[in-house]
Amino acid sequence: MNTISMIGATIVTLALISYSIGVITEQKKHKVVKTVLAFITIGIVLDVTATICMIIGSTNSPFTFHGFLGYSALLVMLIDVVMIWRFYNKNGSDLEVPKKLHRYTLYAYLWWVVAYITGSMLVMIK
Repeated sequence: MNTISMIGATIVTLALISYSIGVITEQKKHKVVKTVLAFITIGIVLDVTATICMIIGSTNSPFTFHGFLGYSALLVMLIDVVMIWRFYNKNGSDLEVPKKLHRYTLYAYLWWVVAYITGSMLVMIK
């Protein structure tokens, strides 16, 4: 694994930690508090950065099965971040998150974790 790919792998692990803190906080509180906003926003920035590093550092085509899995996971998390920010800007942190958004956040996060795990497994296989 080259240096840029190793940097990307480190950054994506930081994204996992950040997403996990944000999503778990939202799932427990059923509210979008500033902690949730901070960690999911940091997570998406780290995720985009890691994806760019991995594309640049990879000798494979960016259009692999794991690539599509990762891009789709990034997309669902980006949609989640946008929806959470919109909810927060409209309602603040006083209202409980609607069930649909609460569920979407969980499913988006789980999809992202699947992509993370498959990427980790591919690295371990090599």
